[in-house]
Amino acid sequence: TAAKAVEAILSVMPLDTFVDDAAIRMEIVGQPQEVPPVQNEVQAAIDRAEGRSWPLVGVERHAFYEKAKAAYCVIATGERRFYGCFLFSKGVIAPDEE
Repeated sequence: TAAKAVEAILSVMPLDTFVDDAAIRMEIVGQPQEVPPVQNEVQAAIDRAEGRSWPLVGVERHAFYEKAKAAYCVIATGERRFYGCFLFSKGVIAPDEE
């Protein structure tokens, strides 16, 4: 699922704390405020990984595609539900504490 993939990714790659939209979801066409189950599951995975509430920012479908064109890395999962695609901005990976 998308949530399992996000859980794995965020276990080694923190989100960028210097931008407001480090986690982006595609809005449902005609219903931008509705959040489908796949996005709720990913939201929960993000919150667990970050140890706090970190809202997914909704972006209109065509604007999402434009942002995706600039992606550095694309990860394909087995997620088959609609609106199971997300964009993340990587943050700084802190050094190990001594």
